[in-house]
Amino acid sequence: LCSDISPLLKDPAAFRTLIDLLEDHLRASFPQIDFIAGLDSRGFLIGPTLAQRLGIGFVLIRKKGKLPGPTESVSYALEYGKAELEIQSDAVEPGQKVVIVDDLLATGGTMCAACELMKRLKAEVLECLVIIELKLLKGSEKLKSVPFYSLLQYD
Repeated sequence: LCSDISPLLKDPAAFRTLIDLLEDHLRASFPQIDFIAGLDSRGFLIGPTLAQRLGIGFVLIRKKGKLPGPTESVSYALEYGKAELEIQSDAVEPGQKVVIVDDLLATGGTMCAACELMKRLKAEVLECLVIIELKLLKGSEKLKSVPFYSLLQYD
């Protein structure tokens, strides 16, 4: 299946190459990034490794009820109902520059919700970055003014 990253994760050389490609893209695109923010849960697989390579921190964006302490939350629509995402209220400071990462962009609802959380914390979203984009579902169109990057695109 074109939307399954499991084979990438099982192959250390392939995973290293993936991280190399994403790191090269970010270094070439942005002179300064303060944090990588990863989306629950597969964004947690690439985000920390990428942040480590760049020498920056990683912050979690999780499903509701999973983070300790005060949180900011946003509700969004899914194809089959509603969901909520949360970030810790002190995860980023106003004006800090963030790249949001996930494995896949489909309809864009989750990524838009993550952007909204960053906006509420007054952070600057430099880019939304995914490994795979399912172009047929037009998720990147929902991101409007936020730059978007995908390594692989499928119709």
